[in-house]
Amino acid sequence: MLDLRPVVRVIGVIVATFGVTMLPPMLLDLFLGNGTSGTFGVSGFVTFMLGLIMALATWNSRDAGLTIKQTYLLMASVFAVLPVFGAIPFIVGPANLSFTDAFFEAMSGLTTTGATIMTDISQQHEGLLLWRGMLQWFGGVSVIIVALAFLPLLGVGGMELFRWDSDHALGNVLPRAAEVTRTVSTIYLGFSVICCLAYLLAGLKPLDAVVYAMTTMATGGFGNYDDSFQSLGPAAEYVGALFMFLAALPFLRYGDLIKRKVSPLLSDSQISTFVKIIFVIVMSLLAWQIFVNDVPLEQAFRKSLFNGISILTGTGFVSDDYGAWGAFPVTLIFIIGFIGGCAGSTTCSIKVFRFQLLFATILARVLKLRSPHMVNVPRYDGKQVAPEVVNSVLLFLIVFFFTLAVTTVLLSLTGLDFITSLSGAASALANIGPGLGDEIGPNGNYAELDEFAKWVLSFVMLAGRLELFAVFAVLSISFWRQ
Repeated sequence: MLDLRPVVRVIGVIVATFGVTMLPPMLLDLFLGNGTSGTFGVSGFVTFMLGLIMALATWNSRDAGLTIKQTYLLMASVFAVLPVFGAIPFIVGPANLSFTDAFFEAMSGLTTTGATIMTDISQQHEGLLLWRGMLQWFGGVSVIIVALAFLPLLGVGGMELFRWDSDHALGNVLPRAAEVTRTVSTIYLGFSVICCLAYLLAGLKPLDAVVYAMTTMATGGFGNYDDSFQSLGPAAEYVGALFMFLAALPFLRYGDLIKRKVSPLLSDSQISTFVKIIFVIVMSLLAWQIFVNDVPLEQAFRKSLFNGISILTGTGFVSDDYGAWGAFPVTLIFIIGFIGGCAGSTTCSIKVFRFQLLFATILARVLKLRSPHMVNVPRYDGKQVAPEVVNSVLLFLIVFFFTLAVTTVLLSLTGLDFITSLSGAASALANIGPGLGDEIGPNGNYAELDEFAKWVLSFVMLAGRLELFAVFAVLSISFWRQ
């Protein structure tokens, strides 16, 4: 029988720590004297105590490390349990959300999806605005750690390529998981501080700069205003585009830079491919905006750059209603949401390296048909890729699009039209945030969806953030057998 005690103990420690992190928004509300500090005082106390009880109740469980099953269960459980506690401030505070809406908001935050059910966001108390940003910031760094420390060891969706003992893994620089966590967190915090300073120089208010810096580096998309970036000004858009791009690069390469190793960054094919994709997207949108929509050059470039990078990386910020740009931009924006950024970053969706492997596999098969006696093996960064890795990537793609189809059908059963159902499913699965259409598009939100749709999307956000298999494995009957 699967021993749950080590998993519960770790979750208890994480939950208790999560409760402590509610102190900053409580202190901010207390400092501003807006009378809402009790929201996070109560929420933090309840969260800390329940986490402490879980940890103490299982403290005597053997500490010999986690098995593969326990690791799968831990990853899925953390991202399922934390939104429950992250939702408490939305319920007990002035926002007064239902549990369904509060859980949806917290899940969207921690999975860095950025889909929101909240309206009149700028009217919420400052502590809650800070909390929304913190949820995404925590989710962003957690995703990097999971991607570098767990998924490669579990062989999820081709992440085997990023094992620590491979040339492309962080292990050559940081051989222990604890050191990976410390180093990644330091890099992530450093970028967040620099991003915050840049936003201040761009004219943002201090609280806005802090929140937008956290959600930018998390490629999350939560903001302090209903219109996202549309009222923040051109300078803020350029800052946002730059740091969304930096957050989408592999953090292991920043670890290389710390060790004064520049060549891995310059020679990484995933990064070069990602840059080329951005160039094609921005130039395509720019040309359309100039020649079809007759938009001035600088404005067309800025809007194309910002919104293109935002959707590609799954951040979900919007600085314009791209739904009104025309059929081609809308189609392109929908498609690029499935790409995502680089593995080992805060971005979501399929990831660039999987498309590289897919095209390498297709090329190898085509060459094999042309010359049956030739040995053609898919390569990644000049190295042969094992068949099991290729199969893992192909299986991931199949499961991804099958999940997309099932989710679309489930949403359509609630009465949503096809475009809203499909784009909502895609936005949740790829952790993007805004969908298409009037209801959940760039100028809308998810508030009017019924409860069933919100629970479906909450589950899909969780599954998409953990690369699908970590969640589906835990839900399988065979997982719980001896």
